[in-house]
Order: sequence, then structure tokens, then C-alpha cells
Amino acid sequence: MITRRHALGLLAATVASTAFANVAPQRSEIRDGLARRFADDGTEGTFVGYKTEDYLIVASDRDRSGQAALPASTFKIANSVIALDTGVVGDPDKDVFKWDGVARAIAAWNQDHTLRSAIAASAVPVYQEIARRIGAERMQKYLTDFDYGNANIGGGIDQFWLTGELRIDPMQQVDFVDRLRRGTLPARKRSQELVRDILPVTRVGDAVIRAKTGLLGAEQGRPSLGWIVGWVEKGSEQTVFALNLDVREPRHVASRMAIAQLCLKDIGAI
Repeated sequence: MITRRHALGLLAATVASTAFANVAPQRSEIRDGLARRFADDGTEGTFVGYKTEDYLIVASDRDRSGQAALPASTFKIANSVIALDTGVVGDPDKDVFKWDGVARAIAAWNQDHTLRSAIAASAVPVYQEIARRIGAERMQKYLTDFDYGNANIGGGIDQFWLTGELRIDPMQQVDFVDRLRRGTLPARKRSQELVRDILPVTRVGDAVIRAKTGLLGAEQGRPSLGWIVGWVEKGSEQTVFALNLDVREPRHVASRMAIAQLCLKDIGAI
């Protein structure tokens, strides 16, 4: 089984490591061509893919793949699981979060939302309200049990994943998402099934990508780091992935999905 989350430590002893969860023995490799995808787009970033059928972890680099950052809206995946598991949300399609009437720059946030529509619109105010209803004590317990990054909720119950102390690296993102994909998080099966169902879907040929983006600084209108994490389903094969990149120009917001798809094609996942 995979015994180290940072399996790239097999290639570079400098990469930190903790336990990957209950998966078979892995192979891992660095492919420099993946790093060139970021350079060709005028930015820097990292990509990690875990081909589950082959137990193969492929990354663009040894260093940035193990560097932790704020998760931004990729935390909505974990927040959704916790919301459903605690009963803060009972039904992702029927429970409604009323718009608070505050007009925000992102128009899609200025309306009522269910959990399904909120994750699709990446509605930060909805998820801040969800976090407040969950509360610090329960939130801390879940993040600790999930082994989610550094599990640090310092900085405010409705800010810790945006501007606070929570940090997670790409390899940890892959580990967390893979456990959700397999339904092995320490949460009810129903909670995990529903979150798998509400994740935004992108179709590429005969492949389905289930993924969540994140954009650090988006709510202030000053994006600096972009994330996309999730997995690809193509026939019987599934590939879990995480990507982040520096947002140096406005176009790099869209580059998250574009580069992710190029990298996934490079490793034969789509």
C-alpha cells in the first residue's frame, strides 16, 4: 500500500512525508514536460496526478508539489462534507441559504443558493455561513480527523481557509481528494456520496472531470494563486490530480483548467 503521502520522496529525500491512506504500492516520477506547460503560459505552477489503476504518481517537479498554501475555495470540498455530516445541510438541493442582500462584485453570489448551486458558483458568503454554523469545535475535530493539511483553523471560523492559518500542499490535496473519491474519509458514506455528486463536472471527449477550483484573493479582486483539484473518470480508469499556479495576469484564472487538461492528456488520463 502507499505508505507515504509525499511519495515523491522516493525521488527526492527533501520532500516531506506523512501517511498516504490505504492504497497499494506506488510508483512515482517527475516529468519535466509538465512543468513546461506552465512556462509556456507565462507562469509558474505545479501539477500532481495519481493514476489509480497503475498506482502511479506523476508530478511536474520535486519542490513546489510539496509546498503548502492556503486552499482558498478548494476547501469547499471538505466544508461540504462537514456540512452534510453535521446536519448543517440536510439536502444539497432543498436547503436554501438566503442571500444576505449585500451586493458583491461576483454577480453569481448575489442570490439564494443551495449547496449544489453554491459550490458551482463558488459562493464564498454561503460557505462562510456554513462554517459559522458548524462552529470552531466541530470544524477543528473534522479537519484533524480528515488529516487535512495542517488542520489549523486559526484566523477566524469564516476566514481560516481564505486569509487565515490553514495550509495544504498539492500532494496532500491529492490524498484528501482520493479518500473522498473512494469514500474512506472518517465521515458518513452519504455525506461523501453527496459531495461526489455535487462537484462541478467538465466533460472532455469520453472523460469526465470532477473538480473544484480555488482562487486566493478572489473576493478582494486581487487573485494571486489559482488551484484546481479533483479527479478524472475515463472508462474504468480514474486519475486524481491537483494543480496550482501563480496568477500573474487575468488570463491565468482560466489557465487552471486549460493547463490541467494539457497535463492530464500528457499523462494519458484524458
